[in-house]
Amino acid sequence: MKEKGSFIAAGVSGLAAVVLITLIRFIDVASIGPEGTSIGMSHLNQFVFQLFGVNVIWYHITGFLGIVAILTAFLFALLGFVQLVKRRSVLKVDGELLTLGGLYIFVMALYVLFEIVNLNYRPIIMPDSIHPEASFPSSHTMLVCVVMGSAMILMNRYVKGEMLCKMLRVVCAVVIGVTVIGRLISGVHWFTDILGGILISICLLSLFVGVIHADRNMDPARSNQNPQGRVIFHVPSKA
Repeated sequence: MKEKGSFIAAGVSGLAAVVLITLIRFIDVASIGPEGTSIGMSHLNQFVFQLFGVNVIWYHITGFLGIVAILTAFLFALLGFVQLVKRRSVLKVDGELLTLGGLYIFVMALYVLFEIVNLNYRPIIMPDSIHPEASFPSSHTMLVCVVMGSAMILMNRYVKGEMLCKMLRVVCAVVIGVTVIGRLISGVHWFTDILGGILISICLLSLFVGVIHADRNMDPARSNQNPQGRVIFHVPSKA
């Protein structure tokens, strides 16, 4: 079944993230960060950092793309709220949207967790800070990958029009790609921070897909109810 493959992918990527965390905590740790902060896998991280340097313009570009992701999440949250008001029951809201809401909450919880449990520090001190900040994983990478990735997964259920659906998927993919590459070459994160954000995102998105498929298999009638009421974008077909 599709959910089985998704859960396996989630487990593999989650395990890879745990291995990465272990490596940066105990392997090749050296004081290469600002103010002598210790960084795991220091030779690899320092090599990649020196390769690209610091590019502030990419920091601002990826910051804007983060806003795009937040607006996308807000759009789906608004759709869920509208369904709740119209259908007058949480149980009648599309299962995909409820699962998506849970995904968003989990991402925010992870963000708070990694701010408290500091596994790494940024390679530079940010202009608006006086001390090194938490850096692992790249929460920006994680946010954009999860939000835009989940949007791509749900696109065909909430967008009517094959061409528009494909275009929006391409936009989401571009936002993800530019964010991952841009965040790396901006110099505000170590390579392992970006990699950690990607692995965690893959794990969460795989779980998301698995839960959606499992929910559809358990209650196919609920997942298919009122399909036209789910459409939020529509391109009229040619006569």
